[in-house]
Amino acid sequence: MLCFPNAKINLGLNIISKRPDGYHNIETVFCPVGLSDILEFVVEPDLPDGNVVFTATGIPVDGPEEKNLCVMAYRLLHKDFGLPALHIHLHKIIPPGAGLGGGSSDAAFMLKSLNTRFQLHGDEDTLCNYASMLGSDCAFFILNRPLFGYERGNKFRELASFPSSCEVVVINPGIHIGTAEAYGSVIPGNPVHSILELITLPVTQWRNRLVNDFESGMVSKYPVIGEIIEKLYAAGAAYAAMSGSGSSVFGLFNQKAPDVKAQFPGFFYWSGPLNPAF
Repeated sequence: MLCFPNAKINLGLNIISKRPDGYHNIETVFCPVGLSDILEFVVEPDLPDGNVVFTATGIPVDGPEEKNLCVMAYRLLHKDFGLPALHIHLHKIIPPGAGLGGGSSDAAFMLKSLNTRFQLHGDEDTLCNYASMLGSDCAFFILNRPLFGYERGNKFRELASFPSSCEVVVINPGIHIGTAEAYGSVIPGNPVHSILELITLPVTQWRNRLVNDFESGMVSKYPVIGEIIEKLYAAGAAYAAMSGSGSSVFGLFNQKAPDVKAQFPGFFYWSGPLNPAF
């Protein structure tokens, strides 16, 4: 079975408070974008149930096989449903450690694809519960539409309105930022205005209002992130910001995004509609 796990960007991200379980309460708007990995699995009839052969191409996937989120998603469902052995192949296109949710998306799409292929009859709530066991933002990719995320980023609320006509440019300078590094630069606190309020404003009014709490600390440490943001504004972006914990930066354009790839030599570059249909 073949699927295409897509990336996301965060429109604003507030770190509200540290939780007793060690995670943080946040608020953000998750939005899917069409940048995608390629994930495929086939049944391995010659291997005992519960076995996995995992291979990967594209951007190198770090860490041992058993820690890969696709394999962990399979193990989670195998424990409850006794799935047959699989060969899983991941072609990695979404940069890792980039604030784009690539690993979380791979895990969520693995859950959804296993659910479909083996007719497990899991509904959205059930799949979201499984996904939340794998990572805080994994559940978003089960739903995979623009949503307000809160608590650990695994609870969601529908949006009253959303700018559906923008194009987005995503740029990654090749800096891998770990979650612990990003959170170490932030002091949690309640925002002056909720992202739910700010997201209803025209996109041209988001600058300096809709903020990512990770951004200032990461720009101080990695000035190139701030330089990318300023170049996107200079190119006509209505709004530009860092996504998630970084280091990826996106720019939103009210009309067709200009081809600014030449301004970012050596950087990962992607552009497309803000809210594609999945």
